[in-house]
Amino acid sequence: MNELLNRLEGLVARYEEVGTLITDPSVIADQKRYVRLTKEFKDLGAIMKARKEYIETLGTIEEAKGMIASEDNPEMKEMAREELSAAQERIPELEEEIKLLLIPADPEDDKNVIMEIRGGTGGDEAALFAGDLFRMYSKYCEAKGWRTAISSFTEGAAGGYKEIIFSVTGEKVYGTMKYESGVHRVQRVPVTETQGRVHTSAATVAVLPEAEEFDVEINEGAIKWDTFRSQGAGGQNVNKVESGVRARYMWKNPNTGEVEEILIECTETRDQPKNKERALARLRTFIYDKEHQKYIDDIASRRKTMVSTGDRSAKIRTYNYPQGRITDHRIGYTIYNLAAFMDGDIQECIDCLTVAENAERMKESAM
Repeated sequence: MNELLNRLEGLVARYEEVGTLITDPSVIADQKRYVRLTKEFKDLGAIMKARKEYIETLGTIEEAKGMIASEDNPEMKEMAREELSAAQERIPELEEEIKLLLIPADPEDDKNVIMEIRGGTGGDEAALFAGDLFRMYSKYCEAKGWRTAISSFTEGAAGGYKEIIFSVTGEKVYGTMKYESGVHRVQRVPVTETQGRVHTSAATVAVLPEAEEFDVEINEGAIKWDTFRSQGAGGQNVNKVESGVRARYMWKNPNTGEVEEILIECTETRDQPKNKERALARLRTFIYDKEHQKYIDDIASRRKTMVSTGDRSAKIRTYNYPQGRITDHRIGYTIYNLAAFMDGDIQECIDCLTVAENAERMKESAM
């Protein structure tokens, strides 16, 4: 039996064990454990499916070889040769698929996200660029069938956003969007520039995995709630009804031991209870992100992959308008379709980043 099949064989018993555990009433009652095991069962199921096809394809190769050696009928022999050729081509593809499935998945990958875009150096131009990035991500999410909802924003004096915070809900959102965390740099002639000179500005993007209720324990009784009138577009109701909410929460940071005040605002909807619910979700995510930063830093220091460094201050991409060029500095990826990219056509870049990270992780796993 080859080495890959040996590795897969060791997972069969675990797959059967987890399959039994998720039907156990005591496990179902423990939501945290049940969710973790259901996820593991799904992941192992994908490996078992690939293992089945791999074993069947190896069997086809042996059968076809036997038929070629023993068959006298030329047509049957030719059919066997075609089967053998197709099966031999499929084997390396299957081996790559299985190796990728065997890389331990980031437990965060399946989560929804909260994204924060902030204008950095460059004043008004940075705020305009932050607005362009928000539009780019909105278009991309729309094409993926994901739902976006703005939690809060501060507009720039000339347009765009000094800061915008929004949630993205869908399938494997964090696993796809995590590569966008970092500093995005833009080179272009600002609208305010009279001499036609190219300026360099920047905006930072943070992609945070959204915390589930059982990921973070919050004493909801200790939250101080304020309400206020929302600002901005939305009809007469917005400014007359106190639908905006502000949550103040004192929290002890386990990494530093210091007590910090967390302030979260939400003006997303005209419904105050819904805004409370969403502010609470953001509070959970904020705490989860802080508590897990040490875990993320540990992974980053162990892996140090060029794709996911865990460092949100790293310059990851340049958008050069005069040349119509996008460059992702982590993998040396350059394309000249800036207009389409800013219109949400970013999948190819994300795919290249995913492939690059998977290749590094496979090297680490010595597969």
